[in-house]
This record gives sequence, structure tokens and C-alpha cells, in this order.
Amino acid sequence: MRKSAIAGVAAGALIAAGVAIPAAAVEDGMSELSVLHGIPDTPVDVYVNGENTIDDFQPGDLAGPLSLEPGDYEVALTATDAADDSEPVLGPITLTLEADMSYTAVAHLDADGNPTANLFTNDISETAAGEGRLTVRHTAAAPAVDVWADGAVLFENLSNPDEVMGDVPAATYEAAVSLTGETDPVLGPVDVEIADGVNTIVYAWGSAEAGNLDVAVQTVDTHASSPSGVAAGTQGLADERGVPAGAVAAILIALALALGAGARLAVTRR
Repeated sequence: MRKSAIAGVAAGALIAAGVAIPAAAVEDGMSELSVLHGIPDTPVDVYVNGENTIDDFQPGDLAGPLSLEPGDYEVALTATDAADDSEPVLGPITLTLEADMSYTAVAHLDADGNPTANLFTNDISETAAGEGRLTVRHTAAAPAVDVWADGAVLFENLSNPDEVMGDVPAATYEAAVSLTGETDPVLGPVDVEIADGVNTIVYAWGSAEAGNLDVAVQTVDTHASSPSGVAAGTQGLADERGVPAGAVAAILIALALALGAGARLAVTRR
């Protein structure tokens, strides 16, 4: 198995640049891994298979994508001044990566504010020509929310650690979000944009109680769609609920920006 030293160099370069670079299609036979640090006020070192791979990893930082050989990787987060990974603040956790798949490992708070971690699979399947994909992941210690479209609740009580995704036409949309059971929006209406052929992944992270909620955004290129167009996958929200695609895109983006996002729809619960 390829060790993580090479991956660490790539991760460090991306962190220093302070950007999240869209991932091209996964290299044949390899696995693609990004890492998001979503635990507030806790700088860490990230050890992979016993090696210090990401040094001084700051909350809100996104490292990757890294091209790794498929297999099991043991990951532990330690204090930034730790000599090794013998006393981790989180972990060790075993991440199993399969070939030709894209993943994001997220260290975050659960609904009760306790540190935890999840390995999410990023959908890089082909989108139809002229469409993009939106994925929203609730990784914050924050209340659940209701999502509104055209003055009516479309999704109720969306909470940590769920995720939701949908394929929609590339365009600019509008939406609003409220706390669960309330009618006054905490966000919206807002204009949002979905890019063609890109999976835009939005994370709500931080703690509502501590007042440090924030958003992280990751973009992952999907496999190219043909000019003639290919039917969207069955995971699209319009397929699941019969909701107009424009309303779906607006709702999902608003959900993420409201910092209380997360739903289970066409995706498995963590």
C-alpha cells in the first residue's frame, strides 16, 4: 500500500494555497481522498498509518484531493505539539478506500457537540449535459431545519449527520430556510448558482451553542457528460419527489448556507 508521505506533501500545498481544487476523474485503479477539519478551536496534526501527514491542520481547512492506493488507512488526530499519535484527540479510525472512488473524511461535531468523524463517498457519476450536482452535508452541532419552496415546507427536521444530493440544471436559483417548526426564515430568499458538470459539496460545521457555525465548500468534477445529454441518475431529488429541478437546487443551497443543513434522501445515513 502506498504510504501517506506523498499525500501529505500534496495536502500541505493545498492548505497553504487556501483553496479547494475541483477533482478530475479518479485515476484508474486508485482512490481519491479529501480531508475536512470541522472541529472548532482545535488545531491538530493528522497521522496516517503512524506518520504525521498533515501538520497544524486548522479548523475549516480542506486538504486534497489525494490520490491513494485502495486499502485500509488508520487515521488519528493529535495535538499540534504531539511527538507521535499515541495520545490522539480523535481516533484512531480505520478508513477503507475502494478503487475508482472519491471520498471525503470529515472530523466534526455530532449533534450533541462531541468530536466524531465520518467518511463520505462523493458521487462522481456522470451528470446530464447542462446539469450540475449539489450535495449538502450537516456536520454541525446545530438545530434541525425546515426547507421551504414557494411558501411551503418541502423538507422537515433535517439534522446532523445526514446528507442530501440532487442533479439540477446549471443555473441561478432562489430559496429560503427556517428552524424546524418556525415560519420566519433564517436565510433567504437568496440567489445561488449550480455549475455544469461539478458536484458542489457544502458542509455546515461548528457549534450553534458556541456561536461558531460556519460553512465549507468542496467542488468535485463529475465524469463528463455527452453533448447530447444523458439521463440523470436515480439519486436526483426531482426523480425522488417529483419536485421541479429549479426548486430543488435553490432549497439545497439555502439549506447549506443556513448552517443547520442535512437530510437523508437518496443517500445512506452515517
